[in-house]
Amino acid sequence: HLGSGPMPTISTALTVAAFAAFAAIGAALAIVDIRTHRLPNRLVALAGASGLVLLIGAAVTGGSIHALLRGVLAALVLLIAYLALRMLSAGGVGGGDVKLAAVIGLHLGWLGWGSVVVGTLAGFMLGGVFATGMLLTRRAERRTAVAFGPWMIAGAWVAIALAVARP
Repeated sequence: HLGSGPMPTISTALTVAAFAAFAAIGAALAIVDIRTHRLPNRLVALAGASGLVLLIGAAVTGGSIHALLRGVLAALVLLIAYLALRMLSAGGVGGGDVKLAAVIGLHLGWLGWGSVVVGTLAGFMLGGVFATGMLLTRRAERRTAVAFGPWMIAGAWVAIALAVARP
């Protein structure tokens, strides 16, 4: 969960700030990726750095060190998984997607491994449904490039929403 207890704590405020920054920067990244098929390194780095700094702050002010470590490990796992996909796919996964995967892993890992799995799968499913719809409506062909970053971010927010809604 994003925080605990009836009164907001410094840890909770820092956690919320980390996810708010991810939302704002993620929205900017999605817009840029849709328009240019690029995820600028500066924005991805800002999302990662702000998330890491704020979640470290949350962990040391009463949050969970375990959640932080899990987030860092999830970032590494998704970075490696997307790097493997990049190497196996001929241009299907870009370098920006690989770096964004690490940022998403950090945030979803903070929430739990279930969120990492749900967010990752949701991104692929949403992107697949969109691409299929484009093909079926003949607005795209098999070789038409589709920005994947927005779907990765949307999938992450599906997982975040589900985690926040959990009792």
